[in-house]
Amino acid sequence: MIWLTWRQHRLQLASALAGLCLIAALTVITGMQMRHSIAASPLPGCLGAGGQTEFIDIDHNCQQVASQVVDGYQYLMVVGTLLLFLPLLVGIFWGAPLVAREVELGTHRLTWTQGVTPARWTAAKLGLVGGVVLLLSVAYTLLVSWWMTPLNQLTGIRFQWQFFDLQGVAPVGHVMFAVALGIFAGTVTRRVLPAMAVTLVGFVGLRLLVELVARPRFLPPLERRFPVVGTSMPTQLYPDWVLSRAIYNADGVKISGYGNSTAVCEPGPAEAECSSHYPAGAYNLDVYHPADRFWLFQGIEAGIYVVLAAILLGLAVHWVRRRIA
Repeated sequence: MIWLTWRQHRLQLASALAGLCLIAALTVITGMQMRHSIAASPLPGCLGAGGQTEFIDIDHNCQQVASQVVDGYQYLMVVGTLLLFLPLLVGIFWGAPLVAREVELGTHRLTWTQGVTPARWTAAKLGLVGGVVLLLSVAYTLLVSWWMTPLNQLTGIRFQWQFFDLQGVAPVGHVMFAVALGIFAGTVTRRVLPAMAVTLVGFVGLRLLVELVARPRFLPPLERRFPVVGTSMPTQLYPDWVLSRAIYNADGVKISGYGNSTAVCEPGPAEAECSSHYPAGAYNLDVYHPADRFWLFQGIEAGIYVVLAAILLGLAVHWVRRRIA
């Protein structure tokens, strides 16, 4: 049964390996270029002087230096956005047809008449294909995580969804869930195209629900206050996840005109301009998740998707044994 499954899916495996090699070439070449650009720029010296601590002096901000380096790699943002769709594509083209194609064509009956039970047939397919997908997704995630390390340093937005979803352990959970959803949809619909449609809608819907609703609530956010008039401010290169930022007066009433604004003026001539806009005692308030929660949030999200994947695979096996068989 393992040999038969290998024969059926070897072209898919070859395509996946070719795609992984292409991604590896892209990430290694551009990753080395970014590291070389950072080393040749003033950024290491700036960061070494405290430019990536949580609070910095107003006159010591490495943001401009980092922006000059990252401007040459704006095209990588487009590449990263395209990579966000890979888990979905794996679920659609690997997961959805795995059971649905054989049931739709009726070839599963031939296998079952050769002494192979439905349980063994399902276990061989899920075990071999699932194991290959897991290994490839881990290799892919390691490559992309290494590739994005300089971008994390240059932007300080590792927590934002475009960066968060591409690195760490979360992408492995995304891939496993997408494949499991495709397999389950295929066992229920017994047709390839409907299974692909269900995978598309279900995966996108859950990803949006987790990213917009669940992820900000994995843990209660913290608050950070710093005065409008002062000599220091949070650096944009520090990878906190700021959920909201506003300015309040001394009584705690929000006075900023926008929900994501900040203001810091040094004592002296600039203080008079600040006083004309903000009352005495005004302060900035950040609602945020600290940078050291990144890996905890990665683990929580990966765990959610892996648990859902296990449930879907269990339901798929049950459906094959009780309904299709």
